[in-house]
Amino acid sequence: MTTPHIRPARPGDDAALGRLDRDTWSPLHAVQPRPQPPYDPFFDSSHRPEDFLVAEGEDGRLAGYVRLVPPTRLACNRHVRQIQGLAVADFARGRGVARALLHAAFDEATRQGATRITLRVLGHNEPARTLYASEGFVVEGVLPGEFFLDGRYVDDVLMGRRLT
Repeated sequence: MTTPHIRPARPGDDAALGRLDRDTWSPLHAVQPRPQPPYDPFFDSSHRPEDFLVAEGEDGRLAGYVRLVPPTRLACNRHVRQIQGLAVADFARGRGVARALLHAAFDEATRQGATRITLRVLGHNEPARTLYASEGFVVEGVLPGEFFLDGRYVDDVLMGRRLT
């Protein structure tokens, strides 16, 4: 797979993104139980197409997505964007899709006027933490044992970086 084409999500991506989200579900990053049928729509009033960037493979299949949103509605916080979801399809793993989505998120956040970007990641998700650190994110806080998942307590790690 060559460098993926990154574009804004469209309402018509709903079914494909829902499948991608279900196919990539893992206790490594999920705090919600595995989705079960009947499945809710991927997009809803809190998860709008304009909040997502998607990566397309050469064949047009969706290879991944990133969700980028303001962390709050507060005017004093409008200079920050938060990544609230990043997923890459199995067929596209190890091919730079997650890194390309992060770079696109940095560009989009900057375009929206943000000077800072943050995210939250589970403490045991070493692959994601390594990727984020390689892209300039630093640990800014840890909520020890914030989640009880799969029979054990897991830290919630807060990471951030400047965009300028």
